[in-house]
Amino acid sequence: MKFKLLLFILFISGFCKAQEAETVVHDSNYIYKSIEEIKLHPENVYRINLSRNKLDSFPPEIFACVNLVELDLSKNKIEEIPGEIGRLVNLESLSMANNGLVHLPKEIGRLTKLKYLGLNRNLIEDLPAEIGDLESLEVFEMWDNELNDLPDEMGRLQNLKILELRGILFTDEQQARIDAMIVKTAKILMSPSCNCK
Repeated sequence: MKFKLLLFILFISGFCKAQEAETVVHDSNYIYKSIEEIKLHPENVYRINLSRNKLDSFPPEIFACVNLVELDLSKNKIEEIPGEIGRLVNLESLSMANNGLVHLPKEIGRLTKLKYLGLNRNLIEDLPAEIGDLESLEVFEMWDNELNDLPDEMGRLQNLKILELRGILFTDEQQARIDAMIVKTAKILMSPSCNCK
């Protein structure tokens, strides 16, 4: 009798855990933190946090997550964002701060629902003209990069509220141009200008 009771308890316990796992898979607020977990049901993945994972490349498994809304790959060693990033058309938040990025692919412009783009502390030298296609972008953080200038297309970002450019060496002329180009309702944060370029 005790044995049957024990079996019944184990069965119920396992059933509850299975139900809990199934609930997690369909929970749009659940944050996935491993590639293995992501691969199980990519269509049900809405949020991913793989920061501080010592990644040296962009995990290709992420591109199968067509409903992805939030992606955090900060504090890794990623040097390139593949053009496939353009598949993630539902993305609203992308954080890739503290990596080794030098350039952004032009396909970034397809992320028209993106509201937050965090690229702090990389080695980015230039931005593609397609950055101006991010029509929903509200916060763009670029501090501590190697930017030489900003493309004119940045002036099309009419929903921009914060543009963070501190730690980038711009001349007086460049700062004046950026200030004139960016929508007036946006707060632009820049370090004191230099005449070193």
